[in-house]
Amino acid sequence: MKENPCQSKKRPMKKILQWIFRKPVIWLAEKVSSSPNEEDVFSSLTKLKEDILEGKTSKGIILPFDLHSARFIIFSDQHKGGKDLADDFRLAEENYMTALQYYDQQGFTLISLGDSEELWENTPKTVIEKNRLSLLEEAKFLQHDRYYRVFGNHDLEWSYAFQQNLFLKPIFGEKLKVFEGIILQSKYNDNDYLIMLTHGHQGDKRSDGNLFSKWIVAAIWTPLQRFLHISINTTADSFDLVDQHNVIMYKWSEIQRNLALISGHTHKPVFASLDHIDRLTKQLENATLSGDAELVQAVSEQLEKRKLEYAGKRLTKTMAHPSYFNCGCCCFNDGDITGIEIADGFIRLIKWDVTHEGYHRVVLEESPLTYIFDQL
Repeated sequence: MKENPCQSKKRPMKKILQWIFRKPVIWLAEKVSSSPNEEDVFSSLTKLKEDILEGKTSKGIILPFDLHSARFIIFSDQHKGGKDLADDFRLAEENYMTALQYYDQQGFTLISLGDSEELWENTPKTVIEKNRLSLLEEAKFLQHDRYYRVFGNHDLEWSYAFQQNLFLKPIFGEKLKVFEGIILQSKYNDNDYLIMLTHGHQGDKRSDGNLFSKWIVAAIWTPLQRFLHISINTTADSFDLVDQHNVIMYKWSEIQRNLALISGHTHKPVFASLDHIDRLTKQLENATLSGDAELVQAVSEQLEKRKLEYAGKRLTKTMAHPSYFNCGCCCFNDGDITGIEIADGFIRLIKWDVTHEGYHRVVLEESPLTYIFDQL
């Protein structure tokens, strides 16, 4: 089949425009969004919390839950892409599908906490076409009213009804709603306790409507990124910034009353305000002191494995107030995925591990919710 002459002429022109505009656009993006700002993060999270509590359902909803019988699985940052070599989700897809099937059978409610699709690097049409099977697996939860979706910065386009109607609802149906945040509410010792869920990009000027409004990001910036083939994923490429963002999110959660915060965005699992690298390091120290050679080897292997993903970690912190949790992501380069479970009266950081025998659920950390609430 012969190539259209018009298309062949467009390619050199496109490359010229990419060469001209790429550096200025990257410079501008970095200039206006260089790092998360604590004041902006605090302001955005507080506003979102107040909006949801005041009943602004366009921003989010309150889900009452029973402390002992409720079952939630919270995944974030799948970054479903175009099934090419740049697709971060490609290696984790089968693992993710296995996990969804398990949670569906166990009666869990699935909450997708943003960056579910990678719309900075792909068109919505491409992502939907290439990931139809995993999307249909998610849609099964909605059929039984056990599915909630939050948008992030990489799938910001889903915050618009037009894009939802055009691309998502043909798969999920008319019941689908996409929020900025969700608040889980439970009663314990005659007090109301809240678990606030949001993607966690709040305070990023490129994504949170400060210098660039959400409309500009979704309608202008994202198409420009696609045309220029620019992927500026700050939190994935700058790991000291990842830590900084997690610390700021923790600081906000620490000053809230009777509230815990669960986010994604950084791709770095955090449980009860201590990140997974810190926990593995402490486990290695304890195993070494106990003289357990087998455990030392196992923990060392896990630590080295994760350091590859968290290379460049510079901040050392001990955050004692157990108010902040992070799902991690569903696009680790070894096919592993992590998430947060709330079930059986516990909150858990879980990993679905890829082994030669298949995919296996592993509990990395857990705590009774009553303990967490007592500390809040």
